[in-house]
Amino acid sequence: MTDAGGAAAEAPAPRRIEQRGLYLDELQTDVVYAHRPGRTVTEADNVLFTTLTMNSQALHLDAAWSASQPFGQRLVNSMFTLSTVIGLSVAQLTQGTIIGQLGLDDVRFPHPVFHGDTLYAETVVTEKRLSASRPGQGIATMKLLGKNQNGVVVAEATRSCLIWANQAAAMAIEPTEV
Repeated sequence: MTDAGGAAAEAPAPRRIEQRGLYLDELQTDVVYAHRPGRTVTEADNVLFTTLTMNSQALHLDAAWSASQPFGQRLVNSMFTLSTVIGLSVAQLTQGTIIGQLGLDDVRFPHPVFHGDTLYAETVVTEKRLSASRPGQGIATMKLLGKNQNGVVVAEATRSCLIWANQAAAMAIEPTEV
């Protein structure tokens, strides 16, 4: 690019958009947020997570013994399943906007996960409100579902998070005049 006098002109910097989650006021209630892509669970994932967390449950580690149990094979550690399902939602909902996770309630695992299954997640925001004690912040309550590649629910939980409200987050980032 050259300017009117023939000298090289710098190209304007392109607009930059950084991926982030949604602020409290951007979250919509009663909408299904489908989190993609999914995550295929491997034997290595299950063994590593299980041993890192000191869980010696044979259902996760001992193929021969697990073959004699009702499901006929090793089960993926349910805490790995829950962590992965929550993790699948981060980029779309809470990346950079969450202050902290407040709690998990009503956690259930209605169907087992096996090596080779692919996990998908969906979230429905059931409630959101501004905090009475923390200006610029609020609490979002979400119903989280984890499903396998066949659409079978393998995990569900109610999740409560402390999240920035959009205006407060913008004020926290912008410099103030002295």
